[in-house]
Amino acid sequence: MATLSSPATLESAVSDHLPWLRDLYRHFHRHPELSMAEHATANRIEQELTALGLEPQRIGGTGVVAVISNGEGPTVLARADTDALPLQEDTGVEYASQTPGVMHACGHDAHAAALLGGTRVLSENRDAWSGTYIAVFQPGEETAAGARAMVEGGLLEQVPRPDVALSQHVMPTAAGTIGTVAGPVLSAGDSLRITIRGRGAHGSMPHTAVDPVVLASSIVLRLQTVVSREVEPGTFAVLTVGSLTAGAKANIIPDSAELLLDIRTYDLAVREQVIAAIERIVRAECAAAGAPADPEFHYYDQYPLTSNDPTVTDTVTAAFVEHFGPGAVYEASRVTASEDFSLIPDAFGVPYTYWTVGSVDPARYRDAAARGAVSREIPANHSPHFAPEEEPTLLTATRAQVVAALGYLGVERRGE
Repeated sequence: MATLSSPATLESAVSDHLPWLRDLYRHFHRHPELSMAEHATANRIEQELTALGLEPQRIGGTGVVAVISNGEGPTVLARADTDALPLQEDTGVEYASQTPGVMHACGHDAHAAALLGGTRVLSENRDAWSGTYIAVFQPGEETAAGARAMVEGGLLEQVPRPDVALSQHVMPTAAGTIGTVAGPVLSAGDSLRITIRGRGAHGSMPHTAVDPVVLASSIVLRLQTVVSREVEPGTFAVLTVGSLTAGAKANIIPDSAELLLDIRTYDLAVREQVIAAIERIVRAECAAAGAPADPEFHYYDQYPLTSNDPTVTDTVTAAFVEHFGPGAVYEASRVTASEDFSLIPDAFGVPYTYWTVGSVDPARYRDAAARGAVSREIPANHSPHFAPEEEPTLLTATRAQVVAALGYLGVERRGE
């Protein structure tokens, strides 16, 4: 009989590695690295994969990939991100970041440890499955650069084409629970830098100027009408002006201003509608002010829409319910944050699903939820206080990697 044939045997196989998983997680957490500079992180991942008898490859700079070929069967790609954030940690944990101003505040340390754990369990229990497993450790998620770098670096040529792609993310929900949902789960995201040109002058002589501060202020106010007056009510869209920079001294009217915008949408047609409205409004306001030059638009940190394939989501959800029980698996809400994971399966032209894993002490979460205080009391991702509960988060995330993969690769599930 194949191992991993029941929830109990799989849980034991993962639990046996808890000290190793905790050591990995704490190592990554103590030594965070920023996007596309995850050199030591990639080295440690390679060391761990090599110790499993695998042959890791570097792709896209600091990306790492390992393939386990285990006979006939489907090919499953599982991805974890590895980069940290430019944030000063304030969690008080004993394994806090040792790099000033850099922190794993989004759970990518747990993602990397869990994928290594899942890869180890599958590697050590090859009688339980057949097919091919591809573990992808992706850099640069926080800047939307890593998935693209791996694709452009030859990922499609260096690994087998998967039949399905999988990924997960820890969230500030109850540890031990998993959220799945078909369709859009993470928004498309676009960052936009707008530079507007004025004509500088002495602050006492505004009649000789085209004031970009006034112009930028008009643009900010007018942009507030895009979602409220141009997007159909009930349709999701977010347009935030996160920064307005102009001038350096009270008595100088500057000759330019810069605005930084954040755009989030679940529908690509709505995305195009919002972008067209932004550019139309900015150009019109510049023309109305008599600006001496056209505005400049620079789009960056662009994230694709993450939309889960219904069939893949159903398959993985059924596997989760069978293993964790129906009480631990719920229908997740859409998240307004964005991800670049889908660039990888989209490049291969294969379906995917992306689920969430809880990371908060269940009793604490239930108490906060009962009082309607989750958003006030539970630190969310990207907070300097974000600190997942180690053991339940690592064990659940690792088991989820294995369970999802076995939903396609498991010999019992396929009747072999």
